[in-house]
Amino acid sequence: MVNRLIFLVILLCPLTLAHAETIEEGKTVESNESMVVTRHFLASRVGNEILAKGGNAIDSTIAISFALSVVLPQASPIGGGGFMIIYDEETNTNYALDYREMAPKAATADMFIVDGEVDRELALESYLSSGVPGTVYGLYIAHQKFGSLPWKMLLEPAIDLAENGFEVTTTLANSLDKETNRRKLSKTSDGQKIFFRNGEPLKEGMLLVQEDLAKTLKLVAKFGPAGFYKGSVAQKIHLDMKNNGGLISLKDLQNYKAKFRDPIKFIYKDLEVVTMPPPSSGGLLLALMFNMIENIELDKTKPHTAENILKISEVMQIAYSLRSIHLADPDFYPVPINAFLDEDTAKELLLKVNDSKTSDAKHFDPQNLKIKENTTHYSVVDKHGNAVSTTTTLNTAYGSGVVIKGTGLLLNNEMDDFSAAPNQPNYFELLGNEANKIEPLKRPLSSMTPTIVFKDDQPLLVTGAQGGSRIITAVLQIILNYYEFDLSAEESVHLYRYHHQWKPETLMYEDFDEELINELIDLGFTLKQRPPNYDYSNGITSSIMIENDKLIGVSDPRSDDYMSIGISSKK
Repeated sequence: MVNRLIFLVILLCPLTLAHAETIEEGKTVESNESMVVTRHFLASRVGNEILAKGGNAIDSTIAISFALSVVLPQASPIGGGGFMIIYDEETNTNYALDYREMAPKAATADMFIVDGEVDRELALESYLSSGVPGTVYGLYIAHQKFGSLPWKMLLEPAIDLAENGFEVTTTLANSLDKETNRRKLSKTSDGQKIFFRNGEPLKEGMLLVQEDLAKTLKLVAKFGPAGFYKGSVAQKIHLDMKNNGGLISLKDLQNYKAKFRDPIKFIYKDLEVVTMPPPSSGGLLLALMFNMIENIELDKTKPHTAENILKISEVMQIAYSLRSIHLADPDFYPVPINAFLDEDTAKELLLKVNDSKTSDAKHFDPQNLKIKENTTHYSVVDKHGNAVSTTTTLNTAYGSGVVIKGTGLLLNNEMDDFSAAPNQPNYFELLGNEANKIEPLKRPLSSMTPTIVFKDDQPLLVTGAQGGSRIITAVLQIILNYYEFDLSAEESVHLYRYHHQWKPETLMYEDFDEELINELIDLGFTLKQRPPNYDYSNGITSSIMIENDKLIGVSDPRSDDYMSIGISSKK
């Protein structure tokens, strides 16, 4: 059912009034003109305001990104990076924008090895944890290519939110109060000043004001990337890094570049799926899994039968095992892209699928398979038919926890997404090897999977997820639920999800009934529950489904702060 929380009539210029527009907000919303779905209601409103002022989907996405850098410190500050899939309706062309962080020039393959072991604290919660941020540069080149409103205008809402503050929500208050996050954010004096009062994390209803961040955003608004990668902000990052054993230098900042790459495209039945190429692992894993699933018989009447879960989880295991040795930054490693896209390869790999019980990890040893939280996602469709699917991240909640002195910048801990040592798992228990080792100027492998699905050459579904390693399987299930199992837009997002990533040898599930659990145990599964809430779910999504002239924005119920906003025209 569509929630209609707000019904506003906006009268456009009274002298040229042609029609009225309605704006509707809620968790699930329908409209006929545009739609915005983000992880925070304030960011959703910012994105919608930009569309109402005549901006396009890229303008809205940029404004959302900067707003999220203020209101979502646990996942989306400009000290991180991301990926973007763009559909340009006028030219009927898709673009993939890579603004992933890069390893500093001084990074080394063994920088996190202490006494022969990976030091998790160094990798996750130190000045060494951070790659060179890419968000500002990426958003700027997206604006240069596609933007219609002035750059400065797109930063004004974020500057206002940082300068004047906003009320801390229940979700943010609970996140700040967690022991791990308390420890991270109290490591720097600026972190204590911003996120604590009288030694305690900010509580629900308190005002979060970020004056230094507002000053940084003003410089970005005025000077573009130079306001971040050069000048006083860059000097402060360099000095703080130098004084605390970090590696990011002035030269690293000045040399950072985001880039457009060729998107991954593949056909699944009568759908065309457009998604992110490496250094995202998501696009190629989606292609491989869908190519295998196309040759598997599924029970279409019910998504969650034990047999369906067994078959799809076997496919997940194959994909994630191959991820561990074949995927990395393509600028540094010859990723076998064509093999992951090849339908015959998928059919050969299907011979490994066991349809009577779940396979153990040894069965899917990638050496024997032949083949030649924190994150946020938001989706935007504008009235012209342009669509943007964006995923950004710091890696884990609040990234490294490091707030650069005098800037308000909370930095990522993306260096943990590299393989610090062969066959050593990262925070999300993903394994890596030589392909994804740490190298200077390299971008770490990611699971971010912004995706646009087309049918009959028109956008059908815009989606993506947060959730580390669970992002890819969340996107897989959204598409399968909506297209293959014929669920409604809302049901496709709400349905409980499951995830298997080969190692650990565990099927992670959100909520199954007792009968299904017993059937899965009989099939040999080791089960681990991740309840469908903010912290432990199997991915949290922002999705827009397009049915003829109707846009359906679905905010994931797994997080309270999500909001969909749609504009409808009544001529």
